[in-house]
Amino acid sequence: MNKVLLGWFLLACCSAPVLADEASVVTGLSKVIPNITENHVSKTPIEGLYQVLIGARVVYASEDGRYILQGEMVDLVSRENMTDSALKTARQSEMAKIDEKKMIVFPAKNEKHVITIFSDIDCGYCRKLHAEINDYTDAGMTVRYMFFPRSGPNTESYHKAVSVWCAKDRNKALTDAKLNNKVVDKTCENPVDEHMRIAQVFGVTGTPAIIADDGTMVPGFVPANDLIQHLGW
Repeated sequence: MNKVLLGWFLLACCSAPVLADEASVVTGLSKVIPNITENHVSKTPIEGLYQVLIGARVVYASEDGRYILQGEMVDLVSRENMTDSALKTARQSEMAKIDEKKMIVFPAKNEKHVITIFSDIDCGYCRKLHAEINDYTDAGMTVRYMFFPRSGPNTESYHKAVSVWCAKDRNKALTDAKLNNKVVDKTCENPVDEHMRIAQVFGVTGTPAIIADDGTMVPGFVPANDLIQHLGW
């Protein structure tokens, strides 16, 4: 056997078990998780345990895909929260797929960072955050809003979100709705349902939910200066 063929033979022998392991995870999980591929699966430092990315969520699976675990994996030597690191990367990837034209954007005067906020017009802390919107933009944070009416579709909060989106000046309409309880009923083609689906992909359960540009998710209202310190900006 010449050296070239020998090289390909050794490469195949070395790589085949890895592909087979990841393929078996996919085979097992595909019975309950549609559209999963080997690109969603990667090895962890624990033998027989695989990391699986499902949208912007992380689970762990046995190599036959029969068992899954949810929780955080922490390397006690390096003190790295490996799950948190994977989630940040996953959120960045998912966020990059979203067209900014489907958001309501309050641009920073001197942009240093971009934060995306899942917000409910009738949420008290969402209103408190928006009352301080200038603090965020003055600090160099562009604020991008997506709607997550917690009461669900076809509710008062949902219809308010649709009306704001359909307004001629969405930024003004959002401010009027949040700070002045002023909403002019309107309907049009809108991304509110899409926003809600995306929020579920990100695992959002409450509002406001802040997604930083490094993929960190910060639940709840955090003043601009405190957010900068929390994220190490």
